[in-house]
Amino acid sequence: MSSGTRVIPVSHPLRKLSGRAKSHIMTLDELGTRICIVGPSNSGQSTLAEAISRARRLVPIHLDQLHHLPHTDWIPRPADEFGALHDAAIMGPHWVIDGNYSRLLPQRLHHATGFVLLDVPTVVSLYRYIPRCWFERDRRGALAGGRDSVKWDVIHHITVATRANRSRYKQMFSNIRLPKVWLDSTRALAEFYCANGLSR
Repeated sequence: MSSGTRVIPVSHPLRKLSGRAKSHIMTLDELGTRICIVGPSNSGQSTLAEAISRARRLVPIHLDQLHHLPHTDWIPRPADEFGALHDAAIMGPHWVIDGNYSRLLPQRLHHATGFVLLDVPTVVSLYRYIPRCWFERDRRGALAGGRDSVKWDVIHHITVATRANRSRYKQMFSNIRLPKVWLDSTRALAEFYCANGLSR
C-alpha cells in the first residue's frame, strides 16, 4: 500500500490516491465549518486542529480537555458530565474538534461538515509522545493546570492498541458520507498543511 493523502469522494468511498500521483488534495473549503479530526493517540490531532482554527477562525475543541478534570493528572470526568459537555460543544456553528471517544462519534458526525482521519505510523506517535511529556510545557490540547508525564499505559496504548485499531479506522472511514480525507503518513500530513496554507 502506498502512503499519501487519500481523498475519497462520496461516490467512490474507498478510492486511494498515491502520494506520488498528481491528485486533488481536499481543501478546507470542502471540509466546511465543522470539522471532525480522529486518529491514533499522539498523531498530531490537536496541532492540526489549532492550525485549522487559526486559518479559518473556527473554535478549537480538544476532547481530551473536556474528558478530563483540569488541574489533575488526567483524571476523567464522570461519563454523563463529559457527554453533556461534548454535546453542548458540537451545537456551535463553527468548530474543529479533535479526539476519538467512539461512543460519542455518531453525534459528532451528525453535526460535522467534514472529516479528517490522521493515521500516521505508530513509530511517529511514539516519537511525538515522549519528547512532548518531557519538553513541551505549553503544548496544544494540554490539560489546564496539569503536567504531562510519561505513562506506561499510554505507551502500551500507542504500541499495542493502536495497531489493532487500524482496521477499525479503515472500516469507519469507508462508512462516513461526508467530505473526508485520510492522511496516512507524515508526508501526506505535510502536503495537507502546505496545500491549505496551514502553519504549526
